[in-house]
Amino acid sequence: MSGHSKWATIKRKKGAADAKRGMLFTRLAREIAMAAREGGGDPDSNFKLRLAVDKARGNNMPKDNIQRAIDRGTGQGDGGALEQIMYEGYAGHGVAVIVECVTDNRNRTVSDLRRALTKAGGNLGESNSVAWQFHRKAYFAFQIADRSQDSIFEMAVDGGADDVQFTDDTAEIYAAVEAFKSVSDTLRAAGITPEEAELRMEPSNMMELSPDDTVRVMKTIEELEELDDVQKVYSNLQVSDAALAAMEA
Repeated sequence: MSGHSKWATIKRKKGAADAKRGMLFTRLAREIAMAAREGGGDPDSNFKLRLAVDKARGNNMPKDNIQRAIDRGTGQGDGGALEQIMYEGYAGHGVAVIVECVTDNRNRTVSDLRRALTKAGGNLGESNSVAWQFHRKAYFAFQIADRSQDSIFEMAVDGGADDVQFTDDTAEIYAAVEAFKSVSDTLRAAGITPEEAELRMEPSNMMELSPDDTVRVMKTIEELEELDDVQKVYSNLQVSDAALAAMEA
């Protein structure tokens, strides 16, 4: 998992570039809208919405933008109805991907995904074609700052975490889905606002390729992530240090 985590860290550090392109605010707004649609527009009573709003504030999203996203989710704002859909397929070289999308036009989304995957030698699959290779986990990531790894580990385990990984200056916490709220509350009580707090798909087994093929698949995944309707892309690709070095070069 180390290479996979390092790649995730690199992608987080590229968040500023996303913000410059306007992509980050768009994705945050859709996340807020979906949370508000599912559980109502009050962050105090809608836990998922509270986390989405906290993430938006942490990325300096304007208050008015946040409120417009909440209004859209509750049916009070402008724009077409949004829906969240998970698509499955292969990104070339047999690497499985699950693509989480939020869209107001399924036909556009499917067309964009199919085009990107086909170009890379992969394909868009049917429902459950690759989902069996993944399991859902609660996930949190934040900067270690002046905290010790031991104290973070103990705090996370006390909150119900299954695993804690440290990469560079970042702590990553994994937990069962049902422990999401308890871990979140533990972090909040400790004054920690995660950069990421979500339920995500984690691969059961990683797939290792040559450095060159790994870079090709990584680029395909990045192309998927840049599509307007895509929120997250999960894969079972094991990223080696050699592939990371080539990607950063």
